Amino acid sequence: MLTIGEFANRAGVASSALRFYEEKGLIHSQRNAGGQRRFQAHQLRRVAFIKAAQAAGISLDEIQRTLNALPAQRTPGKADWGKISAGWRDQLDQRISSLTALRDRLNECIGCGCLSLSACALYNPEDKIRHFGNGARYLNGNRPDDLATIDTEQKKPRKSTRT
Repeated sequence: MLTIGEFANRAGVASSALRFYEEKGLIHSQRNAGGQRRFQAHQLRRVAFIKAAQAAGISLDEIQRTLNALPAQRTPGKADWGKISAGWRDQLDQRISSLTALRDRLNECIGCGCLSLSACALYNPEDKIRHFGNGARYLNGNRPDDLATIDTEQKKPRKSTRT
């Protein structure tokens, strides 16, 4: 059994993070006669799991649902991680795609395709991209060539032939 200080040191996280994780039900401790937290060493693997999932961009709520789905609050093993990470693959692929698009367009646009009013006339004449919806349209997946699909009569996008 490890004190919270020993456990935090071994886990490489702050004691406050461990108290937060415990409050959320992500890890578990036992109390000694004096009411102090004591952690079993296997809880270190749960913290490592949490940190790996967070590094992949998985929310604490999703991590909590995943850990709660394990039988008897056990610590995930290698086979569990394989199943869990496969389930998160689509979510991660979408995030990677979004981040790649952001990286590739970082010098172009925050909202309409540029950061310059003088260039807006080139990338988004008459603010036509607004017909695709609110927000940073080019960062959300639209492209300057989508402007050609705007039905100027109806002021809305025509059905796309793109797949």
